[in-house]
Amino acid sequence: MSERSPAPGGLDLVETLVNTLDVETGADSLDTPQGRARFGLTEDDVPSARELRESLRASLLAHAGHPPHRTVTPLGELLAGAPLVVAVDAADGSAALAPARGDSLLTRVAAAVAEALVAGTWTRLKACEAADCHWAYYDRSPAGRGRWCSMQVCGARAKMRRYRARGA
Repeated sequence: MSERSPAPGGLDLVETLVNTLDVETGADSLDTPQGRARFGLTEDDVPSARELRESLRASLLAHAGHPPHRTVTPLGELLAGAPLVVAVDAADGSAALAPARGDSLLTRVAAAVAEALVAGTWTRLKACEAADCHWAYYDRSPAGRGRWCSMQVCGARAKMRRYRARGA
């Protein structure tokens, strides 16, 4: 798990949603009323939120160059159910993406992904390559080739495993 600063803009929502599940312990904050309230979810919304979370995690693993570990609904299929429109403020002419209908977690995630695509930040949001972690993090490295959510934890563990495997 990372101690990094949150992802910029709407990607913070995506990062926070993916990180509701601690892969190592199995603890899922969507199981708690406080965890659900954070996203405006009811208990009935949890299965679709989990499906969205795991589709996002699969995309973030792909951003880091790793295939997902399980079959999930492709993120594009889920986001297709959340059409967006360009809303323009008549007073100042500012524009933003807004849900075409309703305000659900899915539409907020769709808007965050679309805005990140335009800003060029979408592929910087990744999932840690450690199989027992897969924590979402925003890669702030200059070359954009970060592999772990934390060099002090997941990175150090991976390097130690490689060192031991060499028999040193």
